[in-house]
Amino acid sequence: MEHALYRLLDEQRIPYQRFEHPPVYTCEEAARLIPDLPGAETKNLFLCDAKGRRHFLVAVPAAAAVDINALGEQLGAKGLRFASAERLKSHLGLEPGSVTLLAAVNDSARLVEVVIDAELAAQQALLCHPLVNTATLSLAMADLERLLQHSGHAPLILAVPRRMA
Repeated sequence: MEHALYRLLDEQRIPYQRFEHPPVYTCEEAARLIPDLPGAETKNLFLCDAKGRRHFLVAVPAAAAVDINALGEQLGAKGLRFASAERLKSHLGLEPGSVTLLAAVNDSARLVEVVIDAELAAQQALLCHPLVNTATLSLAMADLERLLQHSGHAPLILAVPRRMA
């Protein structure tokens, strides 16, 4: 899968910087192990509604604490919750710890809605896993949006609600 992603990036003429590292499972681990690459660090959530009919791939700044209930109201998705590892595998072809905006390219059925926080969308570049948690790519935001459009996943840009600290 990872190699197919690189082929797609090359076909779409999307430049990227790649950095390999040990597996990371949290934003805190990534911050410790990944050097200062150009781009905003992201936290990616794979969510579904209470009935499992709608699925969302949500990207927010790494330090953001998302208010999932308020986000569900904003999206019109009742009972928004974290989707299971089985759903993650069947919809995006990923294992837990590897959730990334780039996984939208694996959703050929277009069952997953992509949401990008407005703060991230305003950045010049984002850092994303290339479908595995052992590498990080830096991609220009404009190129990432173009890739998402190409895959049929035009992102919804909105101010994702935060939990109060």
